[in-house]
Amino acid sequence: MDIPNRCRLVIVMPVNLVDPARFLAEALEGGDVASVILPSLPDDANFQSVCEDVIPVIQETGAAAIVANDTRIAGRCDADGVHLDLPGGNVGVPELREAIGKFSPAKIVGAGAITTRHMALSLGETGPDYVFFGKLLGDIKPEAHPKYLALCEWWAQMVEIPGICPGGNAVESVISVAVTGVEFVALSSAVFCDKMGTGEAVRQANQLLDNNAPEFENV
Repeated sequence: MDIPNRCRLVIVMPVNLVDPARFLAEALEGGDVASVILPSLPDDANFQSVCEDVIPVIQETGAAAIVANDTRIAGRCDADGVHLDLPGGNVGVPELREAIGKFSPAKIVGAGAITTRHMALSLGETGPDYVFFGKLLGDIKPEAHPKYLALCEWWAQMVEIPGICPGGNAVESVISVAVTGVEFVALSSAVFCDKMGTGEAVRQANQLLDNNAPEFENV
């Protein structure tokens, strides 16, 4: 599959999803997905079991499997990377720097839960592979949050490190994210909902991105 030269889709798997491997396999058959982020569960053993089931399914399609907030399980399950939701200010910088030193460049290291410009710049100085604005599972409205749209537009114009902006719980929210110029849009509820199959949701998201996302300049 050719990689589109425009904003691409990232899937965030809901926690406690029943039969996650089946739903993810269907989703990934729907079209281009850059990566799947797996939010951690309170029960480490259960989370590791889920990761062991779904990571091979994700990797088989060429998407990156990213484990959130558990570097041990990311290593045990041979994930492609780790996503760290970090506290504000400069508090999260040492944790992110330690993860980069441990995993990079063999694995992807992403900085998440970013809510301000200062936080983005502080964490960005450590050299993560991407920054994620907002919560992994914060899509409580159909549209993307205006705050994160504004942050992503600023980031895309200022910094070369790729950004991920969460969309809303409607597939159509990918449009407002894409026009900011950010590299990735993250969907969760918009894909894993009862309105349509996960594969159809991914297909529609990619069609909307094909029709509305500006192409990136080749450098």
